[in-house]
Amino acid sequence: MGKTSVKKMLFILSKATIENVYAAFIMANGARMEGIDSEIFFTFFGLEAIQKKKLEHLHVATVGNPAMHIPTMLGGLPGMEALATKMMKKEMEKLDMPPVGEFLEILSDSGCRLWACKLAVDMFHLKENDLIDDLDGILTIGDFYNRADQENTQIVFI
Repeated sequence: MGKTSVKKMLFILSKATIENVYAAFIMANGARMEGIDSEIFFTFFGLEAIQKKKLEHLHVATVGNPAMHIPTMLGGLPGMEALATKMMKKEMEKLDMPPVGEFLEILSDSGCRLWACKLAVDMFHLKENDLIDDLDGILTIGDFYNRADQENTQIVFI
């Protein structure tokens, strides 16, 4: 285990595209593996990553994503998003990356705290039973910031 002064990592996940969700999950999991406390705050469209009905149906963003290296017009063609998503999932399987639901369980079991944003939950008319069972709760942004109010805490927006 490396020596770091970072004691806590807080991730704000605002988009539930596969690439954003896995970036947050991998970073939060890596923090736990290094003995660093980690938490993920799911807000706005990031809530889809913890909705029981949506979490296994996330997609790669093909429109407006400069990392795709394809013109926006092509990214919007029917089937492009499905193709890109299928290709990314195939590559992730080769690396033994767990599916979203399983990864959430791994994170929770490792001690990573998982929070839903109250404003976004209310805005999308969600109920607590729409969200995963491993959720630690629904917080206001003020409650979330209070969790960051200690030395050597970092917040990362994804």
